Amino acid sequence: MTERLYLYDTTLRDGQQTQGVQFSTAEKVQIAQALDELGVDYIEGGWPGANPTDSAFFDAAPKTEARLTAFGMTKRAGRSAENDDVLAAVMNAGTKAVCLVGKSHDYHVTQALGITLDENVENVRASVAHIVAQGREALFDAEHFFDGYRDNPGYAVQVCKAALEAGARWVVLCDTNGGALPGEVSRVVSEVIAAGLPGDRLGIHTHNDTENAVACSLAAVDAGVRQVQGTLNGLGERCGNANLTALIPTLLVKEPYVSQFDIGVSVEALAGLTRVSRMLDEILNRVPSKQAAYVGASAFAHKAGLHASAILKDPSTYEHVDPATVGNARIIPMSNQAGQSNLRKRLTEAGLSVESGDPALGRILDRIKQREAEGYSYDTAQASFELLARDELGQLPAFFEVKRYKVTVERRKNKYDKMVSLSEAVVVVKVDGEKKLSVSESLDEDGSDRGPVNALAKALAKDLGQYSRILDDMHLVDFKVRITQGGTEAVTRVIIDSEDGQGRRWSTVGVSANIVDASFEALLDAIQWKLVRDCRPRAVVAE
Repeated sequence: MTERLYLYDTTLRDGQQTQGVQFSTAEKVQIAQALDELGVDYIEGGWPGANPTDSAFFDAAPKTEARLTAFGMTKRAGRSAENDDVLAAVMNAGTKAVCLVGKSHDYHVTQALGITLDENVENVRASVAHIVAQGREALFDAEHFFDGYRDNPGYAVQVCKAALEAGARWVVLCDTNGGALPGEVSRVVSEVIAAGLPGDRLGIHTHNDTENAVACSLAAVDAGVRQVQGTLNGLGERCGNANLTALIPTLLVKEPYVSQFDIGVSVEALAGLTRVSRMLDEILNRVPSKQAAYVGASAFAHKAGLHASAILKDPSTYEHVDPATVGNARIIPMSNQAGQSNLRKRLTEAGLSVESGDPALGRILDRIKQREAEGYSYDTAQASFELLARDELGQLPAFFEVKRYKVTVERRKNKYDKMVSLSEAVVVVKVDGEKKLSVSESLDEDGSDRGPVNALAKALAKDLGQYSRILDDMHLVDFKVRITQGGTEAVTRVIIDSEDGQGRRWSTVGVSANIVDASFEALLDAIQWKLVRDCRPRAVVAE
């Protein structure tokens, strides 16, 4: 017999407090729909009245199976709940659930609010009672609870009891400063339940300032709470909140949780977790964390030859779950540490079948090791590795040939007497037996310069004959530069991440003493990999 454990997502509210993060209304709608498809129980949409975007979201909020929740604060001292305009704005959002934050640390009551302890308790009680009287589900976030419990446990519990007695469905214990550790959380939750706060009406809200937010959340669940709050990808103020992309799969596939709880997320929905995680990064124009648990690109990457050999025999030797469970994929990176087990596995994933003992395997490994000695890195640039292997195997089609290219960067004053830069690229290619010259500037739709690599990419893709249309949905999503040697022998390595309309993402590498040349090499590989995947070309004969 399983117990129900509820998931409460606050990406749209607490996650939006991340430095550098600001969602548009349309983006909030898109994220809410993805969260609903995933199967969370509550979606906290924001604080209506606090800013125009949050207010607009509740006006445009999609219909969801999840309980959409408006966030606000308890009424202010000296006025009734019915006459508090801030609380009224939250209620006017019309959501079925309302979550109010209030003080549970006596120090914050007297110092931050400047009121008596009893006044604060009454503010909490009256606010929750007002929500319940309006037929809404009430949640109370006990702010700074663990710090407050440490200083004055009796008062912290008194505040929470006031909320429960007023009709709150959930009282959420918040580690607002993120300093609590799992052992402390477990002990405090156990003591709170023993003091009369039932676990099936308690939630946990942790921050990641000691890198323990997920561990503290699990400790609270083990101790008896039955609601867990968090955000996608661990977004949140300072170091972030508990990461739901780690918590959800842990609760769904790991013991003892899988046998003890029903979390409302199906196994089928879990297979979309990686896609949802990367969708959020795409919205934020952020590079996904490769080391992220479960959903990171390196979460199931096996670099050492010994590991790869074992993985070929039984993936469970070095994987704690099947990557497909969360919609991720296994990767066998190629580097100078690789053996033939890595190589054959990676070739198979690329659709290249090479028998064990084939002399080509040794040639490919030797070529990789030689090029890595020159500064290349195939550990992350999987697409460039595949092209190298295809070339060595005689299976790399010749789509086009670059005859020459030139790129210039000009710095000048515009008509507003402001210094601006402009990049221009010229590329000459031979394709379908014909030489073509293309010129492109790097200006975007707003008239801003996007740099010489962007100009090269636009010029190269502008006129490739039969292949141009295939590249229409391809775009660069990340660009990394590293100097691999010092002094006069410095070598520049460029890694380019590309993506297309089919959701595929691939990485390519270029190396040169010249940063533009290294970038162009990586760009050429990116385009060639896309063409290998999407078309069958005629051969091009180089002059």
